[in-house]
Amino acid sequence: MPRRAPAPPSRWRCLLADTIRLLLVDDHEMVRTGLRMFFELQHDMEVVGEAGTGEQALALVRALRPDIVLLDLVLPGMTGVATARRLGEAHPDVKVVVLTSFSGQDSVLPAVRAGVAGYLLKDVGPTELADALRTVHRGGAQLHPQVAAAVMHSVTDAAPDSLTVREREVLRLIARGMSNRLIARELVLSEKTVKAHVSAVLSKLGVADRTQAALHAVREGMIDQES
Repeated sequence: MPRRAPAPPSRWRCLLADTIRLLLVDDHEMVRTGLRMFFELQHDMEVVGEAGTGEQALALVRALRPDIVLLDLVLPGMTGVATARRLGEAHPDVKVVVLTSFSGQDSVLPAVRAGVAGYLLKDVGPTELADALRTVHRGGAQLHPQVAAAVMHSVTDAAPDSLTVREREVLRLIARGMSNRLIARELVLSEKTVKAHVSAVLSKLGVADRTQAALHAVREGMIDQES
């Protein structure tokens, strides 16, 4: 049966408008317990449920409407990639972040194509994990550096010269995990203008979402250019 987090969130956390509601999906109870204990210490995060299978995750998302599903790829029955794809189709407003031990192209690329908003490895530090989820919640994309390095040569080729100077600037900021609001602030533009630039970038690169665009930026060395 699907399992909800046993302890209700504290009263003060419920009153925070920007609390990030998390659903943990991992077939190891000890992993879920450790993650829940850590996230419940964060002032802006609340674990609303836990699941050990993809099927349980789908049921809980329908019932609990979390902001982010933190998803392992290796699950009994339905795979993590299949779960991410079905979540994206049924609940496009819910962001999926992969947390796994696998960084190979055969694991990363299917997850990216399934529309995940982030891909992190289980060796990520606690602070980095929490910050990554905050970035995703704000609308950014988050990729573990090792993951980006593993797939940079497998991202679909595009014509970067077709991007305008402004679009290349927007792409570099997308690769840094910035939301449209933060990009607008950085470039002194309106959010509406940034949204138009992001749409143009995705179209010209032939990618479906910000995560794939970020992967392309890594492949083209655009992150290094920004530093």
